[in-house]
Amino acid sequence: MADPASDTSRRGPWVTVGNFLFGHRNYVFPIVFLAIVLLDRPRYPFGAATWDRALDAVGILLILAGQGLRALVIGLAYIRRGGKDGKVYADDLVTNGIFAHSRNPLYVGNIAVFVGLFVVLNSPLGWIVGVPAVFVAYWCVVLAEEDFLRRKFGAPYEDYCRRVNRFLPSPKGLRATVSSMRFDWPCVIRKEYGSTFAWITALIGLLFWQRVAHEGLESVRADVPGFLLPWLAAAVLWGVARFLKKTGRLG
Repeated sequence: MADPASDTSRRGPWVTVGNFLFGHRNYVFPIVFLAIVLLDRPRYPFGAATWDRALDAVGILLILAGQGLRALVIGLAYIRRGGKDGKVYADDLVTNGIFAHSRNPLYVGNIAVFVGLFVVLNSPLGWIVGVPAVFVAYWCVVLAEEDFLRRKFGAPYEDYCRRVNRFLPSPKGLRATVSSMRFDWPCVIRKEYGSTFAWITALIGLLFWQRVAHEGLESVRADVPGFLLPWLAAAVLWGVARFLKKTGRLG
C-alpha cells in the first residue's frame, strides 16, 4: 500500500495549501495575526467606548468557549494533531469522546479563539481579512487531514464521515459521552499550557493596544501595571506547567 503522505495523485490545490499550512502553522498563523494587528488600528464600534467593551466581552467569551472545547476534547480522548516530520499523521482513527460528535472539534476550538481575538481587536482589516482567513486556513488544513485519513483508513473513515459532522458538534448523546469517560486533567495541562499562554498574551496585548490606539500612549502609561501583572501571573503558571511536564509529574 502506498504511503498516504506521499501519494499526491488525487490532491487538489486546497489540499496542497492545507498541507503547507499544517507544516508551518506555528509560524504562519502568528505572523499573519501580528501583521493584521499592526497594519490597522482598532475602532470604536458605532463610535462608542461602551459598545467597544461589549464587543470585548463577546470576544473573550468566544475565546473561553474555544479553549473550553479544546480542554474537553483533550481531557476525554486526545488525538495526535502535531503530525510527523511536519506532515499530517495519525496512528489511529480516533472516534470516541468529543470526536464522536464532531470530526474536528479541536479546530472548532481554534477557530473560536482566533475569531474571538479578532472580535476584541475590532479593526476593519481584522474583519475583512483576518476572520475569513481563519476559516479558509482551517478548511484547507481539514481537507489535507481528510485526504490523509481517507487514504490510510479507507472504509472505516468513510463510515465515520457519514455518521459525524465535519465541524459543528452534535449534542445528541453528548451527556452520555462525557459521563462515561474519565477526564484527564494532567493531559489537558500538558497539552494546552503553551497555547493557553499564547492566547492570554495575545489578548492582553490586544486590550493594551486598544487603549493606546484610542487614548494615546501617554494616557495609558499609568495603567501599564494593570496589564503587566496578569501577564506575569500567566507567565508564572506557564513556567509551573512546563516544569511539571518536563519532570514527568503530569504523566
